[in-house]
Amino acid sequence: MPLRLVFAGTPAFAVPCLEVCQGHGSEVLAVYTQPDRPAGRGRKLTQSPVKQAAQTALLPVEQPASLKSIDVQERLAAYAPDLMVVVAYGLMLPRSVLAVPRLGCWNVHASLLPRWRGAAPVQRAMLAGDSETGVCLMRMEAALDSGPVLLEKRTPIMPDDNGGTLHDRLTILAAQVLKEGLIRTLSGTLLPAVAQSDKGITYAHKLDKAESALDVSRAAHVLERQVRAFNPWPGSYVIVKGEQLRIWVATVLEMPHAAPPGSLLAASSQGLDLACAQGVLRITCLQRAGGRRITAADYLNARPELRRLKSPGQQKQTQHDGVA
Repeated sequence: MPLRLVFAGTPAFAVPCLEVCQGHGSEVLAVYTQPDRPAGRGRKLTQSPVKQAAQTALLPVEQPASLKSIDVQERLAAYAPDLMVVVAYGLMLPRSVLAVPRLGCWNVHASLLPRWRGAAPVQRAMLAGDSETGVCLMRMEAALDSGPVLLEKRTPIMPDDNGGTLHDRLTILAAQVLKEGLIRTLSGTLLPAVAQSDKGITYAHKLDKAESALDVSRAAHVLERQVRAFNPWPGSYVIVKGEQLRIWVATVLEMPHAAPPGSLLAASSQGLDLACAQGVLRITCLQRAGGRRITAADYLNARPELRRLKSPGQQKQTQHDGVA
């Protein structure tokens, strides 16, 4: 007998998991996703990536605004699922919903629980400087991301990762861990449920555009992590010589200086060197308002007056050589 599933998910992260649920001895009875939302400059009503994938696969789609109403819960119960698989759905599941499937509800979460429960675990892990992260297959309970872990897969956070590359890697791992869980369950293997520790619990609060500003009163290595974590969304910006720039790529220079935070110390084809409370942030890829991504060298072609700035080291060498 196939395993009868209801799937719940919304963003692109969840689509490979939906695809996994359509094979390996499983039958997807229905797909739950959030209602269509306005998106883009024209605010056109847009279907979620999961809805688009479900319609392509000719699967029934349900889009309740909430799972709290009796009517919605009765409709879910009418599908008589063995299991409900939830991946980045975006709606809370009441206890009454968790009790509907015969085998309960599984959640695929993009962190190593109990660290980074909540909405934005990918970016928060990078922002905090974590050396690794991963995905967990968890049996859901009423409290947010608190259920016992059934399976997990780990991956290092590389120095050149950004929010986008790490998201894509975790998307693949999420599908792998779900596939393994389904195959083992269908074979009759009981997945060990390991309770989460009470220690090390952190919450990955939802990302907000208000966090995009780079606070130059902080250390350069903190800002470099922010640039990577918030690429591609919500992005990072800083004011350089009176102009607000969106920053896509930056590196850290462990260079001592006495300049006020936010000062532009030097500008060259290698980058724009911005003074921070500790160290220097070198901006190498940026975007002007209404423009496209460009290198620091291209930016300086538009603002050649900035090239006169020299790094503290260059200034000392000029003075030593007796050049005014």
